[in-house]
Amino acid sequence: MSIFGKLFGKTSNSERLRQEQMADERSKYMPDEHTPADERFTKNFILNGGKFLYSVNPEETQDNFDNILLENDWYENPVFCIDENLKKLFDGYNLNYGTKRDASFYLTTCESLIADNGSILICSNQLKEMKIHEFPQNMVVFASTSQIVNNIGEGLRLIKNRNAGNIPTNITTIKHFEIKEDEKDFLSYGSSTKNLYLLLLEDL
Repeated sequence: MSIFGKLFGKTSNSERLRQEQMADERSKYMPDEHTPADERFTKNFILNGGKFLYSVNPEETQDNFDNILLENDWYENPVFCIDENLKKLFDGYNLNYGTKRDASFYLTTCESLIADNGSILICSNQLKEMKIHEFPQNMVVFASTSQIVNNIGEGLRLIKNRNAGNIPTNITTIKHFEIKEDEKDFLSYGSSTKNLYLLLLEDL
């Protein structure tokens, strides 16, 4: 840009064209380099078809969970959950905990929220030795904003640190939250699409 353009805030036609070409060269799937991780995660998660419920305190989290149960008529239906802390957190709803085979939804935590692609990183702590396709089609994931990381590499490092340097064998990401007609034969191949609600609590 010329010195006059910088002084007066104007961009020449040639400079504007060059900037547009540079923007076009970035793939639409590439993350914005300057967008904060929480904004990138939110955008990509919703683009993937996930349902996002944000809360600033535990009371709002409880309200959001209540709304999910009401929306789907999941009250008094079997729920699958292997996390005792989550059972205590939502003990005011008289949930009927059952097996994964007859459950209406799976209530779980996660390891990290991946900003670059909007996926949910989970491991043996949430899966034990089971595969993601063995779980109910519907999932409710409870997480906090401090779990948002830029990429899978950062998420794996956190898992390693939490497990005293050992990485669990059963690690996967959930990324597909709806099947798109033009992608179901290729991009979603080998993955397990879930109807997923994310209860995200602000803790930063």
